Amino acid sequence: MSDQTQQHTKPGADPWAVRYEGYDPDDEGRRESLCTVGNGYLATRGAAAESVADGIHYPGTYGAGIYNRLEDRIDDRVVENESLVNLPNWLSTSFRIEGGPWFDLAAVEILDYQQKLDLRRAVLTRRFRVRDEAGHTTAIIERRLVSMDDKHACALEVTYVPEDWSGRLEIRSVLDGTVTNALVERYRALSGDHLDLLRTAELSPDSVLLEMVTNQSGIRVAMAARIEVWGNGYRVGTERHLVEEGEVVGYQLALEARQSVPVTLEKIVTVFTSRDQAVSEPAAEAATWLPRLSRFDDLLERHVLVWAHLWERFHLDLADDGPVTQILRLHLLHLLQSVSPNSVDLDVGVPARGLHGEAYRGHIFWDELFIFPVLNLRLPLLTRSLLRYRYRRLPEARVAAHQAGYAGAMFPWQSGSDGREENQRLHLNPISGRWLPDPTLRQRHVGIAIAYNVWQYYQVTGDREFLVHYGAEMLLEIARFWASIASYDRARGRYVIRGVMGPDEFHTGYPGHEQDGIDNNAYTNVMASWVLRKGLETLRLLPAQERHELVERLALRREELQRWEEVARRLYVPFHDGVISQFEGYEDLEEFDWEGYRHKYADIQRLDRILEAENDSVNRYKVSKQADALMLFYLLSADELRELLGHLGYRLAPEDIPRTIHYYLDRTSHGSTLSAVVHGWVLARSERLRALEFVGQALESDVADLQGGTTREGIHLASMAGSVDLLQRCFSGLELRQDQLHLTPFWPESLGTMEFTIRYREHPLTVRVRGSCAEVLAGPGRQRPIEVVCRGQVAEVAPGARVSFPL
Repeated sequence: MSDQTQQHTKPGADPWAVRYEGYDPDDEGRRESLCTVGNGYLATRGAAAESVADGIHYPGTYGAGIYNRLEDRIDDRVVENESLVNLPNWLSTSFRIEGGPWFDLAAVEILDYQQKLDLRRAVLTRRFRVRDEAGHTTAIIERRLVSMDDKHACALEVTYVPEDWSGRLEIRSVLDGTVTNALVERYRALSGDHLDLLRTAELSPDSVLLEMVTNQSGIRVAMAARIEVWGNGYRVGTERHLVEEGEVVGYQLALEARQSVPVTLEKIVTVFTSRDQAVSEPAAEAATWLPRLSRFDDLLERHVLVWAHLWERFHLDLADDGPVTQILRLHLLHLLQSVSPNSVDLDVGVPARGLHGEAYRGHIFWDELFIFPVLNLRLPLLTRSLLRYRYRRLPEARVAAHQAGYAGAMFPWQSGSDGREENQRLHLNPISGRWLPDPTLRQRHVGIAIAYNVWQYYQVTGDREFLVHYGAEMLLEIARFWASIASYDRARGRYVIRGVMGPDEFHTGYPGHEQDGIDNNAYTNVMASWVLRKGLETLRLLPAQERHELVERLALRREELQRWEEVARRLYVPFHDGVISQFEGYEDLEEFDWEGYRHKYADIQRLDRILEAENDSVNRYKVSKQADALMLFYLLSADELRELLGHLGYRLAPEDIPRTIHYYLDRTSHGSTLSAVVHGWVLARSERLRALEFVGQALESDVADLQGGTTREGIHLASMAGSVDLLQRCFSGLELRQDQLHLTPFWPESLGTMEFTIRYREHPLTVRVRGSCAEVLAGPGRQRPIEVVCRGQVAEVAPGARVSFPL
């Protein structure tokens, strides 16, 4: 991989741990995001237990699907934003010695500081030694977990060791409900107070309860905490005072500490909400389950066991590249902490920034397109559940289409609690300080991503029941939308799609018409044809009775299906100079002074903001934020794309593919973390070394915070999953089509052997790829044999069999 990757993950680094040496206030925000621990139900940032939101630290806990909507007035306009809510801080724990000031890392001499995220066990550990102004030297060891075994359980353990003193040690540990949403600087002018207090209570001599409610959505959130002090395996007697200060409840404890004798605070917490299933009432459940939970090490043991099973399913090893393996495991860890088996029974989607921060307000975009391929091949039940999040919002998507004058279902670009469009009406340019209209809701291609995900899930699983009851209806209604938004252009004798935005995001309209969208985005039009054809194919796949019932329920007439066939065959795709045009008129835009702007600004990833601050517009230029037309080469193989364009009446010559790739590669600012994933993918088969540079960037996106400060606001989940997918599917050439598993490896021999596990049609498979050979090993079972194809060689693989393909 790249030299840059090696710099940020030192050679010889433990592939199962991420370590930080020394305390760096300027880097604390990034570390907090990357050291988040979670379980798919909730997640807690890696902020120090004693910290508060102060510009350096940001304690944050987020529950899957916990949103709240608030209004603000900006420039005489009322704007409404729904946000993923920062829940009460369950960690809050600090100490003081001999009545001195409460511990503040900025006010002491730091003698030693280490932080470790154990990837195998999903446990965060801080070890540090400090000397205060009075000369007391104290060692502190902090461990925390959010249980993957019991999604409602969290645990914190803090051990204090007085190295050169004996005396009075006071510990304050509380549940803090005074939190707000204030992580993202550009949102701070907007309201962030989402929680109101319902009650605090003492449940027992060592346990407290905090219950709050979101002030618009009415979601009740209850936390109960058991707070104990232990030493040498026994409970330590303490002076105990109940703390009840508004939205804060807990204990202040005092004891006589002895030199070199460890004292451990143990805080076990339960979290329930009114969105949970099979609960009577959140506060009652939190109080009931708290005494049923055992101590930290017992919770840890069961938590580690569940993670061991997950790592068996998500096994991925690169034999000769430990640093890269470490990053890939970090990415998989954060994927599984955002969505996991604990998410299956929840009505949740996949937030673009995970459950790690407040960027994008926790909304769901099209990122599933890059995430589901990893889940499909390992936890398809989870993909099924996440697709049903979309299905439940199908009625809202139908209403949106109808109100816009279209048929079918028009899914929102940004989704939250109920499926309405959550795209902000105004957004702040942090460079110019101006609030600007936000037209990105014109990215109708989110429906294409949903349809593609439905089809790919079915290809992996053969899950006919899902297709019959959920998937087909979504796919057909999305196809119906594309047929209705397309209009016939008599001059061309083709159908056109006007006033949309492509994945690029820079081009919101034509010069002088900045908010009106662009016409005939190639990605949108080609994939709309794909959706229409898959809609028709899906109808043919359905059993006769179910097909009849669905056609009647959706009132699908023969004339409408004939129109689908016609539109799918005659959609217009723009080309210029042997290149697929990003959209109609792209070639008429001005060339951009890339060299001049790099010299002037250095970082020009967000050219839209830079140019707006100069009273210019990115819409004037041939520039792209990220892959747009190149997304076609990402989602479709060259053969599939040629066939699809051929169906539309266009010829894609072999030389047109590299010409198109390089045309846009030279005109892309890579202002999205997804850009490296897609460019790495499309270059893998023709320019492997350059592709590996982009793979390195994809791996580094959050680890090195390549976007200059955005990681602290939450990790980029699609980029993390996409980097894994780059290796497992792109470089192994793994495709699932025509009821076959295809391998066309492009794995560099210099990287040794890559091994990963997947599940295909209920077969547990291990795939090994090295420069000269590809192997597939099937686990035992009673499944029907599957066909594996590797560069024209076809082999039938039965349970327990092994097949090897020379390359």
